[in-house]
Amino acid sequence: MVRTFFATVGYSGLVPIAPGTAGSAVTAVIYVLLCDSMSTMAWLVVLAVVAAISIPVAGAEAEARGRKDPGPVVIDEMLGFLVTVAFLPYSLSMTLAGFLLFRVLDIIKPPPARWLERLPGGWGIVLDDVAAGIWGNVILRLGLWWLGGDTAQST
Repeated sequence: MVRTFFATVGYSGLVPIAPGTAGSAVTAVIYVLLCDSMSTMAWLVVLAVVAAISIPVAGAEAEARGRKDPGPVVIDEMLGFLVTVAFLPYSLSMTLAGFLLFRVLDIIKPPPARWLERLPGGWGIVLDDVAAGIWGNVILRLGLWWLGGDTAQST
């Protein structure tokens, strides 16, 4: 089913151990393959499209599975990872740092992520990961600034 394909990020969320990590890893590979020269406008479009798809798809798949936030639904991790690396300089080291940082933040759920996951349906499933992604993006930017690196993406 198309909904399940998207909700599980190409069925990566169906792995029995750490489905969120699997979904994030698949997204990181897609990012490496397709996002090395995205403009600011392209980033805005990608984030808007993934958000517009992820909220209803995550909610519908959760409802179909009879759980508030089922493990196999990892489209929220896709959006969260993309928010983490959005508008930052592209590199493999940035990808790896963003992946690891996002996974940690998604697990510990810094404010307001814990509160946002209480929202109904797809909103709660997705927005806590967006909050973790925003935290990740800010932390990566601070790290780049501290290291004296450029915090802007090249366009």
